[in-house]
Amino acid sequence: GKRMAVDLLKRVDEIQAIGAVPKILETVAAMTGLGFVCIAHVTDNAWVTCAVLDRLAFGLKPGDELDVTTTLCEEVRDTARSVIIDHVAESTQYVGHHTPRIYGFQSYFSIPIFRADGCYFGTLCGLDPKPITLSDPVTVSTLHLFAELISKQLDAENRQQAARSDLSSERETAELREQFIAVLGHDLRTPLGSIALGADLL
Repeated sequence: GKRMAVDLLKRVDEIQAIGAVPKILETVAAMTGLGFVCIAHVTDNAWVTCAVLDRLAFGLKPGDELDVTTTLCEEVRDTARSVIIDHVAESTQYVGHHTPRIYGFQSYFSIPIFRADGCYFGTLCGLDPKPITLSDPVTVSTLHLFAELISKQLDAENRQQAARSDLSSERETAELREQFIAVLGHDLRTPLGSIALGADLL
């Protein structure tokens, strides 16, 4: 439980470390007209807000969790395919679905985000209580491009973090080496002096 909570917070930190994320969320909201846009990390049993733009007073902030079974992101995770709804009330597939009823939305999208190795990370998603046309090809293509950009930034941030970690490790090794040489030099000075004195006497 505690280890899983730490892992989920790491995923939040990963997204928060990407400087472009606030601008991506603002652009998606401006482009679509949706009042709520976020990036969520989604696992088999967790849905966690990693970054959010909330003009609907939805109340979620980074680190907050939802029951994954109440979300459509669970479907995105299981199928690895996007869900895009222009108008729930006119959708044969989602008109009776519990998720729109729970969260009170009519328009919705959820685009999967994958890591560079193909592992599923979560979704770029958005919603609004009013119907909005999201399914036109240009909007769909743009949303997928933003999800891909987030994926690439996640990978770049991870590589940068690994490089920083390697550099830090190298620095620690160099400091240890210097300390070892200093201690060795100090500790050997006395016995070597005694040996040299003894050799002179002989």
